Amino acid sequence: MPGHWSRRRITGEVALAVVVALLAAGSEELLGGEGGRLAAVAAGAAVLSLLRRRLPAGVLVLTAGLAPFLPGLGPLLIVLGWSSGRYVASPGRALAAFVAAFVLNVGGTLLETWDRHRLLTVAFMATLYYLGTTLAPGLAHRYWTQRRTLLHALQERNAQLLRERKMVAWQARLRERQRIAQDMHDSLGHQLALIAVHTGALEVDRELGERQREVVGVLRNASVTAMHELREVVGILRDGVAAEDGAPSAPAPAGDETGRAARGTAGIEGLVAAARAAGTSVGLRRLGEERPLAPAADHAAYRIVQEALTNAYKHAPGAPIGVELRYEPDTFVVEIVNGEPVDGPVKDVVSGGQGLAGLAERARLVGGMCHAGPADDGGFRVAGMLPYGAAPVAEAAPLVDAADDFRQQTTKPLVGDGRPVAVGPADWTYTERELAMAVRGGRGRSTGGAVALGCGIAFAALVLLVVAGGFGLYFLMGSVKDGMIDPAQYEAVEVGMTEKEVRDQLPPGDTMATAGLDGTGPARPTGASCLVLMSSDMGDIDDEEPVFRFCFKDGKLIEKKSYSVEQRQS
Repeated sequence: MPGHWSRRRITGEVALAVVVALLAAGSEELLGGEGGRLAAVAAGAAVLSLLRRRLPAGVLVLTAGLAPFLPGLGPLLIVLGWSSGRYVASPGRALAAFVAAFVLNVGGTLLETWDRHRLLTVAFMATLYYLGTTLAPGLAHRYWTQRRTLLHALQERNAQLLRERKMVAWQARLRERQRIAQDMHDSLGHQLALIAVHTGALEVDRELGERQREVVGVLRNASVTAMHELREVVGILRDGVAAEDGAPSAPAPAGDETGRAARGTAGIEGLVAAARAAGTSVGLRRLGEERPLAPAADHAAYRIVQEALTNAYKHAPGAPIGVELRYEPDTFVVEIVNGEPVDGPVKDVVSGGQGLAGLAERARLVGGMCHAGPADDGGFRVAGMLPYGAAPVAEAAPLVDAADDFRQQTTKPLVGDGRPVAVGPADWTYTERELAMAVRGGRGRSTGGAVALGCGIAFAALVLLVVAGGFGLYFLMGSVKDGMIDPAQYEAVEVGMTEKEVRDQLPPGDTMATAGLDGTGPARPTGASCLVLMSSDMGDIDDEEPVFRFCFKDGKLIEKKSYSVEQRQS
């Protein structure tokens, strides 16, 4: 739910807040903080970390302004820069937030380490620090977020294209159905009507015997039934539903009370009765407890029996036929077996050769199977296995190539029924997939160009980092140099000299090399201000560092001390 934090997210946020608090306290302690200041900085860092999603711009600006005065908040700036790149939605607001944070951070650094002789140096170092810890993570996360947003849009568009493709395909099928229906109505309808009229005339011919009239009646009923089925098929092809028959129905064949063949297991008895009436020996047997089949499977069973009987009429006339319907616990089995032809194999049979293949395909579409082949006694056997339930609906194939997959499309199947497309979490293997496709050559020059552009950007960023690191190292060495003097310089300074004369001979001493040394050594003279410097001579003892201290009062040097402190851990 929007705004609702899951347990996983709560755990992650609390863990991150604890880590940020520990880093803040540790950084503050390394830079001279102690006591309640450490606890306050740690608590503030934890609270700001928890608020970074709700108030990303405000928390970023506030932390950037406090970081120069509370160095322990430095690690938090990295987290806030990363979060602000995503959660500050408006580009204008994001630009304003990062610019305001930059101004406050650099301005606070200049105020904290005020030295009019080194303003540009301090500003340059503060700018590099801000770019590396705040702006770079923010830009990286913003790019990643925009990329994910674009991919979401592409995935939704892909789902929409799938829906539109289904609609276009359905319209094309409707047009084709209407064309086929018109052709069937014009060609087959006329021929079947002629057959019905001629067989009706033969049935009342006085010169025919009773047996001939019975056979002609069967033919007439078959032609009338075929006409009804043709009308139903034409209606389904044209409109998707069976055609309504408003006219009185013709006499129904055996087992059929509606004037049209019952195209299901209920109509199999009618098929057998019609075959018996035509003089064929057909046996029907049902085994097991009858169970209803799905409409598609029920119709497939009827068509399997119908096609098998037709196949036996053509290839083995006069041979006995056995039809068996078995209701097994897990499937429905229909089996039709005919014996050998009475007068030997029939030659020159008119056949399209697609009937049995069509049965196999029809059974497969409903989740079953159909087998046709010679029987053990020399006859022919057709058997089908059909499920009781509906066959699973196949999912729509994706509209794009699986190897391309929109370069970062989710691997979950797209839903093409109008619902929102669910997109999974980011998969970091997408970059590897993109690189692999690029190495294989892609599909044109665009992929190679994109890879070249990406490599160029990465190389430029690497060069920029190396240059920035070189500048940083240079200024760091200069800063260390500003906090050190030779023992000879210490000896050249004498007590009683004016403060101006002494400071002109010595470096300013306000550097990272002397951080934390003010509170060390012997007690200071009351009311005096002292300058503490490191010695360029590291001394003879490995665990101690020599320090020089100069104390001033009323504009004069009143004391200078040389002592050693324990070597600090870097």
